[in-house]
Amino acid sequence: MKEKWTTANIPDQRGRVAVVTGANTGLGYETAKALAERGASVVLAVRDVAKGERAAARMTGDVTVRELDLASLDSVRTAADALRSRLDRLDLLINNAGVMYTPKQTTRDGFEMQFGTNHLGHFALTGLLLDLMLPVPGSRVVTVSSTGHRIRAAIHFDDLQWERSYGRAAAYGQSKLANLMFTYELQRRLGPHGTTVAVAAHPGISSTELTRNSPAAFRLPLTWLAPLIAQSAAMGALPTLRAATDPAVLGGQYYGPGGRLEAKGHPRLVTSSPASYEIAVQQRLWAVSEDLTGVRFPAVRSHRNAAPSGPAATR
Repeated sequence: MKEKWTTANIPDQRGRVAVVTGANTGLGYETAKALAERGASVVLAVRDVAKGERAAARMTGDVTVRELDLASLDSVRTAADALRSRLDRLDLLINNAGVMYTPKQTTRDGFEMQFGTNHLGHFALTGLLLDLMLPVPGSRVVTVSSTGHRIRAAIHFDDLQWERSYGRAAAYGQSKLANLMFTYELQRRLGPHGTTVAVAAHPGISSTELTRNSPAAFRLPLTWLAPLIAQSAAMGALPTLRAATDPAVLGGQYYGPGGRLEAKGHPRLVTSSPASYEIAVQQRLWAVSEDLTGVRFPAVRSHRNAAPSGPAATR
């Protein structure tokens, strides 16, 4: 019989501190709620503080709210400074927030919205908080990707911000591929330190607000088919929760639903696209991301042979 990992499998989280981005609704809400119920002190890092406060009021446990707009590097730095002044350790950073299929628009820093929010914002936040994690044994950075990383996806170094042409699905695919490449390169850099690991997850097809920007031609059929192909946000959050808490998880792994086409089901170890494991592209993306954000990671350098960048991973 196949394993059916659920929130009942989450170990006791008392004494652990978690920051979850985009935690006022959907996958982030369910992730934060489950961690808090198991005893973690959870920070909801959200763009809309009022919505975050209402979400926190529906949770049980030690839950606080911090303003964070991933589409603004100033906001990312302000949030990181506030967290660093308040926290003396960080066990879990859950890079969950994201936007999907947005019309062509840019962040406050001029980045294409999906790449800037989904990848660069989380890249910067992780770099600014990592020194709270490195001394903590068992700490994890979990970044949420998507099966969309396989759809028309590539890292377009010649036009990262889609200034020459723009396609919603392709831009989203680039951002989600970047999430995975960031995870694998981060794990390679973290490997020699032996405390913090980087893991990725994806929710399959889940009923959340993320598709609100999708073209009607996509959104309407999805609404009709949702009962057959989609799962609840609570189920969609399970791969992230497993990546964050399962003692058997290894750095550099990727978790997703175990059902057909990874659309829904209980979480299991999965693999990402061949393109996502290209080390040279991972390292180039890292360098470009440092230049664009101005964020340098503390005491972590790439060691090409230090840790695998995919399915064969390390603790």
